[in-house]
Amino acid sequence: MRYPPQHKLATRRRILAAASAAFRERGVEGTGVDEVMRRAGLTHGGFYSHFRDKSELVAEACAEAFDEAVVNLARISAQPTSARRARLLIDSYLSTHHRDNRGSGCLVVAVGADMARLSGAARSGYARGFARHIDRLCAALRLAPDPDENRDRVTHLMSSLVGALIFARAMDDRARSDALLESSRRMLRKTFASVL
Repeated sequence: MRYPPQHKLATRRRILAAASAAFRERGVEGTGVDEVMRRAGLTHGGFYSHFRDKSELVAEACAEAFDEAVVNLARISAQPTSARRARLLIDSYLSTHHRDNRGSGCLVVAVGADMARLSGAARSGYARGFARHIDRLCAALRLAPDPDENRDRVTHLMSSLVGALIFARAMDDRARSDALLESSRRMLRKTFASVL
């Protein structure tokens, strides 16, 4: 039975959404094709009618995950000052909700370490998506009028946010993790959002 092109596209999107969530929850190395297809409600055999291999799936799922952040970046960009934009990002990124919901959280935290060990389409696809994400962050946050300084400040802020979230997720003591998130928010607000 031949399906219409829309059906194949919808199925592909379902697989990508399942992969994106699985990779954020379990990492790239910890997630097999079987797991992704099970989450998408499909059998393993159907995978190869959509993707050449797992590497291609990783590249496209990462691109999709970075694209999902556009909605949040639009909310941030709408804030009237750079301090308010930075504060909104800091407070949402270092929230207990973000810490506890890996499947819908930041892709960089979830798979960044995996990417350092991968090559080929997966790594290059992630790198393209990540570069585009940084460009979007720079445009949304506007932390400095000079483009180079803005990029430096955005990169510094994001590096700090990613590191703090990794630390908070790694702790097995919830109270200590909560305290780390709070102290990180406080310190980053002083640096990037001190004037509201």
